[in-house]
Amino acid sequence: MAHHIVEREIGGRTLRIETGKIAKQAAGAVFVTYGESVTFVAVVTGAPRPGIDFFPLTVDYREKTYAAGKFPGGFFKREARPSQKEILTMRMIDRPMRPLFPKEFKDEVLIQAMAMSTDQENDPDILAMIGASAAVSISPLPFNGPSASVRVGYIDNEYILNPTIEQLDCSEMECVLAGHMTSVNMVEIGATELSEEVIAGAIEFGHKAIVSICEMIAELTEKAGKPVEWTPPASTEKFKAELLKKFGKALRDARNTAGKQDRYAAVKAVYNDAKEAYCPETGDTTDHNWNTIRDLLDVIEGEIVAELCVVEGKRSDGRAATELRAIESEIGILPRVHGSALFQRGETQALCVVTLGTRRDEQFVDGLADEYSKKFMLHYNFPPLCTGEVKRVGATSRREIGHGNLAEKALQYVLPTPEKFPYTIRIVSEIMESNGSSSMASVCGGCLALMDAGVPIKQPVAGISIGAFEHDGDYKLTVDILGEEDHFGEMDFKVAGTQRGITAIQLDLKGHGISQERIIETLELAKTTRLSILKSMLSTLAAPKKETSQYAPFVLTTKINPEKIGKVIGPGGKYIKSIEAETHATVEIDEDGSIAIFCIDKVGGERALEMVEAVTSEVKVGKTYSGTVSSVKDFGAFIEISPGQDGLCHISELDNDYVKSAEDVIKVGEVVRVKVIAVDPQGRIKLSRKAVMLEEQDAQEEAVGS
Repeated sequence: MAHHIVEREIGGRTLRIETGKIAKQAAGAVFVTYGESVTFVAVVTGAPRPGIDFFPLTVDYREKTYAAGKFPGGFFKREARPSQKEILTMRMIDRPMRPLFPKEFKDEVLIQAMAMSTDQENDPDILAMIGASAAVSISPLPFNGPSASVRVGYIDNEYILNPTIEQLDCSEMECVLAGHMTSVNMVEIGATELSEEVIAGAIEFGHKAIVSICEMIAELTEKAGKPVEWTPPASTEKFKAELLKKFGKALRDARNTAGKQDRYAAVKAVYNDAKEAYCPETGDTTDHNWNTIRDLLDVIEGEIVAELCVVEGKRSDGRAATELRAIESEIGILPRVHGSALFQRGETQALCVVTLGTRRDEQFVDGLADEYSKKFMLHYNFPPLCTGEVKRVGATSRREIGHGNLAEKALQYVLPTPEKFPYTIRIVSEIMESNGSSSMASVCGGCLALMDAGVPIKQPVAGISIGAFEHDGDYKLTVDILGEEDHFGEMDFKVAGTQRGITAIQLDLKGHGISQERIIETLELAKTTRLSILKSMLSTLAAPKKETSQYAPFVLTTKINPEKIGKVIGPGGKYIKSIEAETHATVEIDEDGSIAIFCIDKVGGERALEMVEAVTSEVKVGKTYSGTVSSVKDFGAFIEISPGQDGLCHISELDNDYVKSAEDVIKVGEVVRVKVIAVDPQGRIKLSRKAVMLEEQDAQEEAVGS
């Protein structure tokens, strides 16, 4: 196999794609290099499983720790299950590529991507998305590509193509786009309340680079591409027309049934009639199997749904295209949690719960980049009960991780700074009912739960999903789509944000792409709908509660001279451990001297603060302290006037009268009152017990005289 390379400057750096050198037994394999970040991607394929009724595309992405010169964490020192970052990247590879395969294609396909080198500047996830498209494009698989991906940042009112990891830290937006030569077909955005105009501009800006990368992949395919080895199945249009004639009216009537469960039952009855007519109990007919019939009925059903919406203005549940379902919300429904809210929109219901914790509850993330901690997490759960189905209950799915990440992005930009609100925050969204866009319900419910918990968010956030139907060249946008509208429609365009702007977007398409004009139209419709949802939410709770729950940790903060952090900690952590043991508080210290004290008991927290201030307070000349005698010497006594802070009381300052031996007037462990009479340049403290005794004597004489 010949070795081929294509290169082009993208975003000020050279993007390089090469093939023909490694993994030559795969159907297609490429190395993608950007800067000194390198990702390897290969695709392999196999024959379809008998009776399969879906496209079995599997995507696997792994970040090898050797890529960053690191050892894997954990006991075994070997990469194990994928991290959240890896799972989210797998989803971003899958979502734009799956619609570009023919609908009739059912062969087994596996795309494997591995980040093998990282320069700590260029994230290898984008390279994996590009590499997946390139590997499939040069393989013998039928693929309506090529596709490509880029990341867009926004710094100082300028768009940045493929920003470095360092640039992303100061960017107002992180936008990941995927698309092909003519349009975009996947969008993933997190933003700091940016306007619709800025977001639309970022998408348009990024697509220009996508076109350049697609041209690169097309060039590589021309050099190294293999002939397509797939023959489309025979046309089923004639049989589809027959099914439409026999069951079209029954399906249309079933689609007009009100209520999700009743509608599903009516549609299922039509499918059962078709199965009885063509595939009786003896098995499939010679000409048609049940999978084919079911697929065609699904296509017919989708066409009916689209026609009803676009032509007749009818949706499955009777709503107008831009009409929201009824919204209800409630806060504080769980008595002992730190914050809770129930958000219901039609037949979609999310129960969101907030837990407030300390720094020790932060999540530490160890990937190819430097280890970091997260003070905010949102976890999304989608149990089978929410759809009234019996399914296996297992590990967290990729879909649950993806939906949770989207809702987390939508809310994280409105959270207060750690200086203002030092808690670690966790939201759990339990989906109790589902019929369309439970991730956006999690955004709305999560926002209300934060406000119920007393988290001083900057602005309330709401989210909505916009769909679209096409029929005979015309189309119509629909808001607050149902689950079945997501299935039959052209897109699921989720937008979350505040009244000021957008905080998160996720776009998935069933079709080939979406035009820039339709993106702008969708964003404007989403804005109008979002403001309507926010109005409903604020009628339940207008602003965050002033106080946190009585069951949440009580927090006190202070700031000390960083040079005195060692005094708070003490030798081997002795003093900070004593504070926590005595008060049952948690004391957290930052390098800049900021201290946060968490305690369930307010009294314990205040006592811990007193102990911190005692050990860090500045010793003032002329101030009187109660101290404990720590040692007695021939020349005087050392007295601890604050934890870890001793001063010397010379023998001449121990008493009014002449003192022959210090031990005659003072003992180790005795508590005495002393005055600070001097602090020398080296910080040594000089004390006087005699000065206090004289002051007390003068006060007594004055009292007697009066």
